[in-house]
Amino acid sequence: MKRKRKTSLMTQLLRYGVVGGIAFLVDYGTLYALTEFAGLHHLVSAALAFTAGLLVNYTLSILWVFRGERSWKPAAEFTAFAAIGIVGAGLNEGIIWLGTDVAGLHYLLSKLISTAIVFFWNFFARKLLLFSRRK
Repeated sequence: MKRKRKTSLMTQLLRYGVVGGIAFLVDYGTLYALTEFAGLHHLVSAALAFTAGLLVNYTLSILWVFRGERSWKPAAEFTAFAAIGIVGAGLNEGIIWLGTDVAGLHYLLSKLISTAIVFFWNFFARKLLLFSRRK
């Protein structure tokens, strides 16, 4: 029987970076489109865009980043994944609000700053709380 090799933390972090980049493009593009073309307030657009990015991130994380490390039932796993994402969304909204409404930065620049911070929160929270194999 062929035994699966465990994926290293660095490999997972790099893969999560690729997945995060794809999810970011969905998130950022949706934020821009909803704000500029649909006329939504940037914080409403940010919440909707973050949700779209979350769904992309979850799907690709399961298929490529943390494959073989699933120890939860799918419904519970997605709920926990989403809960971590909700904390990330709160961080996202807070950072965009601080950057744009308090510091006067353009909302897209605030989003870039938020993305860098929330990326690490999401990866390590998901890795440690959700995808670490428990013995």
